[in-house]
Amino acid sequence: QVQLVESGGGLVQAGGSLRLSCAASGTIFSTNTMGWYRQAPGKQRELVAVMRSDGSVKYGDSVKGRFTISRDNARTVYLRMNSLKPEDPAVYYCALGAGWVPDDYWGQGTQVTVSS
Repeated sequence: QVQLVESGGGLVQAGGSLRLSCAASGTIFSTNTMGWYRQAPGKQRELVAVMRSDGSVKYGDSVKGRFTISRDNARTVYLRMNSLKPEDPAVYYCALGAGWVPDDYWGQGTQVTVSS
């Protein structure tokens, strides 16, 4: 059974930084896509960033230039969030799958709150 466990969320002041981490356990393909989505209250879940095993990445328009996704291996993914804005607060979900829409498995989510 595949499980994704996120960590690193919390409260930060506007303009500050946070780093999210996600680790996958269980049997997974060595070639895969991992990434991050977020969902704010009353809004749809949206893409933050995804990275394929070949290193190619895709970012959501609202985070380009501020957030950076990275991976150590097939089981871990990180999200460095800089210059956090009041519109960034949401529950951030780790995702694992294939292609450019890794929606096979989801983490439980980690809350990010930005104070102004």
